[in-house]
Amino acid sequence: MQKTKFMKKTAALFLGLCSIQISLAQALPKGWAEGEKEKMPAYLELAKKSNSAGKSLFTTPPPYTRIRTAAEWEEIQTLVITWTSFTAIHREIIKAAQLETKITIICSDSNAVKSNLTTNLVPLTNLKYIVAPFNSIWIRDYFGNSAYGAYVDSLLLVDWVYNRPRPQDDVVPTVVANNMNIPIYETKVSPNDLVHTGGNYMSDGFGTAFSSQLTDNENTNHTAADIDTIMKKFMGINRYVRFPVLPYDGIHHIDMHLKLLDEETLLFGQYPTGIADGPQIEANLQYIIANYNSVFGTPYKVVRIPMPMDKNNKWPNQSGGWYCTYTNGVFVNKTYLFPTYYQQYDTTAYRILTQNLPGYKVVGIDCDNGSAPIISQSGAIHCITHCVNVNDPLLISHQPRALSCDTGSYAINAKIMHKSGIASAKVYWTIDTLLGYNQANMSLVNASTGMYSCSLPSQLAGKTVYYYINATAVNGKTLTRPITAPLGRWTFKVQACNSVNGLKENSLLQIKPIYPNPASFITCIPLNSNSTQNVKVSLLNILGQTVDIIYDGEINAGEKNVFLHAENYAKGVYFIEAKTATERSVQKLLIR
Repeated sequence: MQKTKFMKKTAALFLGLCSIQISLAQALPKGWAEGEKEKMPAYLELAKKSNSAGKSLFTTPPPYTRIRTAAEWEEIQTLVITWTSFTAIHREIIKAAQLETKITIICSDSNAVKSNLTTNLVPLTNLKYIVAPFNSIWIRDYFGNSAYGAYVDSLLLVDWVYNRPRPQDDVVPTVVANNMNIPIYETKVSPNDLVHTGGNYMSDGFGTAFSSQLTDNENTNHTAADIDTIMKKFMGINRYVRFPVLPYDGIHHIDMHLKLLDEETLLFGQYPTGIADGPQIEANLQYIIANYNSVFGTPYKVVRIPMPMDKNNKWPNQSGGWYCTYTNGVFVNKTYLFPTYYQQYDTTAYRILTQNLPGYKVVGIDCDNGSAPIISQSGAIHCITHCVNVNDPLLISHQPRALSCDTGSYAINAKIMHKSGIASAKVYWTIDTLLGYNQANMSLVNASTGMYSCSLPSQLAGKTVYYYINATAVNGKTLTRPITAPLGRWTFKVQACNSVNGLKENSLLQIKPIYPNPASFITCIPLNSNSTQNVKVSLLNILGQTVDIIYDGEINAGEKNVFLHAENYAKGVYFIEAKTATERSVQKLLIR
């Protein structure tokens, strides 16, 4: 009897949800459609109690001790899209991406898709069609994420509960997984139930992921620690960083202002000073830099890319302003697709991306086309694409060298792994690309971590060394890193050194302008040092007495931020003091 009642209730919930979806057709927005918020509780009850149909579906964590979620720049076997509204954008994506990988098209009528592509002179090559029900175009948000068991083995998909009441979208990952014979693991059964969305997720491929606090806000039945545990068990994420949601980003998806370009490089959207979400984005960025290092144990590199105004010259904080962004791009093997809007802004974005993605074919896709362009729906290229990574990844991870001295040799280290083992690994290097590349064989130095190493010979000061890494697996698979080599390669400059201090430098400590000032909450204190040295940063009252020690420890040469929680102190005038054994720098701070 209880089972019968549950089945009747589930059926009623499903019919109610479907009636909403039918009335909205396929033009559902990325955000909430009319009536969807009210349907969300019923949808969640249905999603967490019913099972998706699928021979490869599991609701328990993957049975591996070393799960690794793939990074977006890793090799993929297919790009997945849902063919519905905004077909002009889909055509441009297909034209650019079909040269790199197979395109899997979720659609309701494959013949209609073929006719549309043929009419618009798009080749019907490297395409695969899966006819299946769906609700919307936003496949980034509802598709599964590629992960590997045993680090570089056993491809699987991890699928969360979609944070919109769109049951057909929520089943698409299972349909694709069944079609491709890939096991899929869903976070839908307590205590591992998790509501999440792909646009609010970025991973470095080595256990660190970034999201906004939307994830916490939409899972009120879980603590932050619970969410961390689910992400670790299902995806191997052992460091899950969440930021405050942005005031003017209505969907609170991190891909609207942040992109990981590689293991240590963060592409951040940048507004003019004081505009829209600019202050909070900058505070979030400085918080990352101050509290987290990259997988290499060194500070993240930061690349800023301007956020453009919309075609009506409005910012997102202005009435009707759109959230135009250049961070909403997607890697497709050796090609990178990014959204474009207006030439006066696009050229700057293109220059920044090509400078930081060596060798990639960088292709802009117009996201402001027509009277109701896709960016008006708070979405762009990343939002309407997703990827399935390859079955047998050849993992190569390397931290490029920085400036080097003109004495001694140059160590090149890289993590290189494949499920069949590594047959050979080499560094190709030169100081003149017109003369070709030399080879240096890499040797395995740590079997447990897959670390390989070699040394390149010393060069004269002023020379630039160009290099890339090539590896061959035991099963014959070969890959380079950068994946675009030899067109894309890493470089480092050789500088003159003195025998005592290495690179020439003068010791100098400076506090740069504190912000925000006046301060009420988290406050950034930027330090700049020309050498590695011990520094004590103190909060002093107006009499010069120490109120608190903010930081006491070593800082490396370059810039470092320390943070003050101004809400913990009485309002008034203070001074920030930074001291070393030989120097002192002071700035005034007003707490209100």
